[in-house]
Amino acid sequence: MPPVSDPGIVEEAAEPIRTDLFDGRMNTRQFKLVLETALLTSTEPLPVNELKRLSDVSLDNRQLESLLEELAQDWQERGVELTRVASGWRFRAKPEMQQYLDRLNPQKPPRYSRAVLETLAIITYHQPVTRGDIEEIRGVAVSAQILKTLETRGWVEVVGTRDAPGKPELFATTRQMLDDLNLRTLQDLPSLQEIGALLEQDTAVGIAAQPSDPA
Repeated sequence: MPPVSDPGIVEEAAEPIRTDLFDGRMNTRQFKLVLETALLTSTEPLPVNELKRLSDVSLDNRQLESLLEELAQDWQERGVELTRVASGWRFRAKPEMQQYLDRLNPQKPPRYSRAVLETLAIITYHQPVTRGDIEEIRGVAVSAQILKTLETRGWVEVVGTRDAPGKPELFATTRQMLDDLNLRTLQDLPSLQEIGALLEQDTAVGIAAQPSDPA
């Protein structure tokens, strides 16, 4: 005679183990914990190719990105979110949490000057550009210090020279800029009219600003 279950005890159904990706060696739940741990303990975004190394079996990009999307869904109701940026995947505090985190570090980050922000916007939407291009669009001279500020911040870099007299340097934006703005590609950028306001609200998008340029 089969044993009779105690009616006072409600038995929970065991969570099914997915073995479609891992062939029984590591179930999906376990691997998501591994991904979660790696991403939470990394100070930089981790690209898919790096995250693949955490798996016991071979995964293609689509499979891994599907698991990362699942992990992002798991964290939706928390103060930290998993996002994809230009350099890979990372956890970050949600923008609405920043006002509370700022209480731990009440010193306000310095702001960039309008000249710096305008120069960055021109490079972003017209790249690659020379210093002369920037001056033509802005209608005023661009000091070397402005470009140095953007290069030091890691938002702009020299990507070559133009085949013209004097071989002027060509400037373009970097992956670091996209990462700091929590963006994946340049296509994710706001409109040209909105970019200045977005950059000025650096704490809202998680940017730790460097000392401002006096220009």
